[in-house]
Amino acid sequence: MGIKQLFSIIKEEAPDAIKEGEIKAQFGRKVAIDASMSIYSFLIAVRSDGQQLMNESGETTSHLMGMFYRTLRIVDNGIKPLYVFDGAPPKLKSGELARRYQRKQEATEGLEEAKETGTAEDVEKFSRRTVRVTKEHNAECQRLLKLMGVPYLIAPTEAEAQCAVLARAGKVYAAASEDMDTLCFNTPILLRHLTFSEQRKEPIQEIHLDKVLEGLNMDRKQFVDLCILLGCDYLDPVPKVGPHTALKLIREHGSLEKIVEFIESDKKGKYTLPDDWPFADARDLFFQPDVRTAEDPLCDFKWEKPDIEGLVQFLVTEKGFSEERVRSGATRLEKNLKSSQQSRLEGFFKPVPKTEAEQKAHKRKLEEKNEEAKKKRKEDKKEKAKAKAKPRGAN
Repeated sequence: MGIKQLFSIIKEEAPDAIKEGEIKAQFGRKVAIDASMSIYSFLIAVRSDGQQLMNESGETTSHLMGMFYRTLRIVDNGIKPLYVFDGAPPKLKSGELARRYQRKQEATEGLEEAKETGTAEDVEKFSRRTVRVTKEHNAECQRLLKLMGVPYLIAPTEAEAQCAVLARAGKVYAAASEDMDTLCFNTPILLRHLTFSEQRKEPIQEIHLDKVLEGLNMDRKQFVDLCILLGCDYLDPVPKVGPHTALKLIREHGSLEKIVEFIESDKKGKYTLPDDWPFADARDLFFQPDVRTAEDPLCDFKWEKPDIEGLVQFLVTEKGFSEERVRSGATRLEKNLKSSQQSRLEGFFKPVPKTEAEQKAHKRKLEEKNEEAKKKRKEDKKEKAKAKAKPRGAN
């Protein structure tokens, strides 16, 4: 699900944090891709007559078609992908997963009804809602990637968190996912739309976390608190708290602890917290996720020569793909993965991490800016109150 309305807030409050460009602008970069999110999008998007693609045996092949050809497009543009798969979900996420399951069940019932009495549009709508990434989908995509010579990694829990670790360590340039919560896991750069089809003509969005924090005038803890308040996978949302209200509450109170205190002491009772709302646990999952360190041997990945005959056996013989297209794609893949890619200028420089003193100074600066902004809002409020109280006709 990600974080509700976060992109629109960033676009409005921190527009400099977002860059948009063509996929070829990412030439020469290594990117860690959220595999499960990508597979889900393939199952929804790679379709024929409103249905997922299937072979003659009735097996779904949309995920394999998407993984093979979208990865080819990425490699054709000089990008080296690493796919990261979800592991076991954190316990705190069980409520959200249960709700998703319930929605899928309701969509399945709606689909059956639509097939009998609904329109083609109704069938398509409910069909998309029933899509679910299974263990079999993941296993088949992992087998395909191995044959393609493209590395993959299974995260202990959340794929986005593992992608963020690799990006922070400089092992990859960015984390690629459609889920905005990747920013909560402290990835320096988030890429969106990387695995979209060329036909959609969606520009690649490059979101820089440091500029997000600068534009919002927040430190990372306040940013994560904002995201929790906006609505994340771990907690129920607070009723009546939309994006503008969430931003206002964080800016006025500074932390979720103080917001909870304010809501519980508010005699007007404008907002009501859900009965079970362990926001501190949710925050810990963003700050201390279960991940492999960048030094873990499993994170020492490399790109191999594709197994062309193995690809033909799997995709053509077993799954019914066109042999001509598979061989042609595999040849392109082999050529592009082994070709010596031109180094980008940024590759010659390694970012120097801030010292503890510099980090503290930066935090103080943000706190001072917050205090100034709060003071200005109070003064503006007083001025407005004076203007309202001023009798008509008075000079």
